[in-house]
Amino acid sequence: MNTPIKKEIVDGLIAQLGIQDFSKATIREVKQVAAKAEKESGVEFIKMEMGIPGLPAAQVGVDAQIKSLQNGIAHSYPDIQGYPELKKQASRFVKAFINVDISPDGCVPVCGSMQGTFASFLTCSQADKSKDTVLFIDPGFPVQKMQLQVQGVKYETFDVYDYRGDKLERKLEGYLKVGNICAIVYSNPNNPAWICLTEDELKTIGTLATKYNTIVMEDLAYFAMDFRQDLSKPFEPPYQPTVAHYTDNYILLISGSKAFSYAGERIGVTCISDKLFHRHYTDLAERYEGLPFGLVFSTRMLYALSSGTSHSAQYAMTAMLKAACDGEYNFRQEVKVYGDRAHKLKEIFVRHGFHIVYDVDIDKPIADGFYFTIGYKNMTSGELARELMYYGVSAICLITTGSHQEGLRVCTSFIEDHQYAQLEERMAIFEANN
Repeated sequence: MNTPIKKEIVDGLIAQLGIQDFSKATIREVKQVAAKAEKESGVEFIKMEMGIPGLPAAQVGVDAQIKSLQNGIAHSYPDIQGYPELKKQASRFVKAFINVDISPDGCVPVCGSMQGTFASFLTCSQADKSKDTVLFIDPGFPVQKMQLQVQGVKYETFDVYDYRGDKLERKLEGYLKVGNICAIVYSNPNNPAWICLTEDELKTIGTLATKYNTIVMEDLAYFAMDFRQDLSKPFEPPYQPTVAHYTDNYILLISGSKAFSYAGERIGVTCISDKLFHRHYTDLAERYEGLPFGLVFSTRMLYALSSGTSHSAQYAMTAMLKAACDGEYNFRQEVKVYGDRAHKLKEIFVRHGFHIVYDVDIDKPIADGFYFTIGYKNMTSGELARELMYYGVSAICLITTGSHQEGLRVCTSFIEDHQYAQLEERMAIFEANN
């Protein structure tokens, strides 16, 4: 069977790296095999495994950060609560694009949403000794489970694929009524499936979170990137959907990495609802001198982790949020290219016999965006991922994201214009061979 890259090259590299089961290969391992196979074969890889922004960083942020450094900000420690103007603009941003009121006090800068989730997990899992388990509405970001593994915190998970709409309530309540769930975690839009939870589903999650006294951690890494509707106008509907309209028990994680392509500076804002921020938990109070939830998060967890967030990056984030709120910077317009790429890529895959695994939000086709999922006939995730490597295409298996479906996550961020023709040609050969 003729393939663009010799099977022996790929199989040899997989064996060399000691990967026993390719379906469980990490993103970094897949990336490594692709890079080495590309070098050894001389065939350009179409790289779809890494969820890294493929666009320049927002200039308004870069300019503000440079200016702050030139003004000498690097010499001084940032306030553990965050730069006051950033807190103010984060509060404005949440109002402008989510239509939720959160006081600047509850908007705390973090070293990317990764640190935000780590500190949130610590705080949520210590708030009530009887609630020692985190629940993931999967598929999701694999590193969040690794964070809990590092912390020694237990977690439960279910694949939402078969539990959309009315089925979600029963499934979710089955976990919550046990009484041990401290937090519910999901991303919206979703990494890796790009599904978007509907208002009814968010209402279900919020209502149950209130009923069972559980905190919802809503990961908004791909903020306003449901390109089926225009979410780009500040202080005007439609807004980014959120669980915050249906419960007071929430933490919103807003990242600078994807919406503003500011991934390298590790900057984000964790926005804690006013009621949760000021709430006193007996177990937290005993352990942390009577402090409420929000101050435990900032003055204990964040302080212990990194003593604050890069000072100059806070100035960048401030400028980006302010420009977006003022209508001077349409961040969504800049990232819309991801949706255009997904549309073209999906067409090519589907034309050659692939199917979209997570294909609908209840009754609507999913949006085109940063990620999408593909499957092929009866191939398992591992078989498909390995097979595509022979065609110079790299992607990660859904099994690594908590999904129970057979298929792969495709990321659109690194696709270049000349690669559509390459993919078309290679998938035609793939189809002929399979």
